[in-house]
Amino acid sequence: MSIPARLETIDLSLSAGDRTLIGGLSVRFEAGQNWAILGANGSGKTTLLHTLAGLRPAGSGQILLDGTNLQSVPGWVRARRLGVLFQEQGNTLTATVRETVLTGRHPHLGRWQSEGPPDIAAATAALALTDLTGLEQRNTDSLSGGERRRMELAALLTQDTPISLLDEPVNHLDPHYQIGLLGKVCERAQRPGHLNLIVLHDVNLALRFCSHGLLLLPGGETRHGRLEDTVDSAVLQQVYGCAMREIRDTRQRLYLPA
Repeated sequence: MSIPARLETIDLSLSAGDRTLIGGLSVRFEAGQNWAILGANGSGKTTLLHTLAGLRPAGSGQILLDGTNLQSVPGWVRARRLGVLFQEQGNTLTATVRETVLTGRHPHLGRWQSEGPPDIAAATAALALTDLTGLEQRNTDSLSGGERRRMELAALLTQDTPISLLDEPVNHLDPHYQIGLLGKVCERAQRPGHLNLIVLHDVNLALRFCSHGLLLLPGGETRHGRLEDTVDSAVLQQVYGCAMREIRDTRQRLYLPA
């Protein structure tokens, strides 16, 4: 039986130079939840995500992965429990789409072990989910920005970790794919033991798909909890520095700059 995903911060503080990004954050992220991380440019969203992934040190405080201090968890264990979709993946060596997506299985393979039928099946399913079936043999350097983003997401889905940290996953995507793929990613958190933390710029996408929210305010303040209870026009004005107007329809609240 797999261990249910759990990530926790205890009095976590982050800074950039002499500027406090996050001060004393204590929050528990648990299986079955989709968390939206919302904040203005430069507020520390990416810094927080990288810190939660163990890619940069915290200023102070602790991060617990499944109840264990993150820094004491071996890298290979971490890679099987926690997957990261970066805001910008950076340049990669030329490879086919299929080869790149299969790299998501590497944490699950032994040294010198090749991908087997279950790994290939996982990649094939992820390619289909991200609408890349038929592009498997394309070289990555021939892809559009949106196709590349879908490939990066497919690699993360192929990794199939209980915890996924996604930094602006809808970058470069048309509205059709923003809605469709974000919905499919968030559906995964409904599987037993899974958890998503998603950096988003669009509060309306967050309200549509996410159950919980972590809002980064100026001065290192944060608000967190169930998203519907955390978000309103006043707090969004603090987050983004502009007045926000609330619109309600029969399905959800929407927020637009006033």
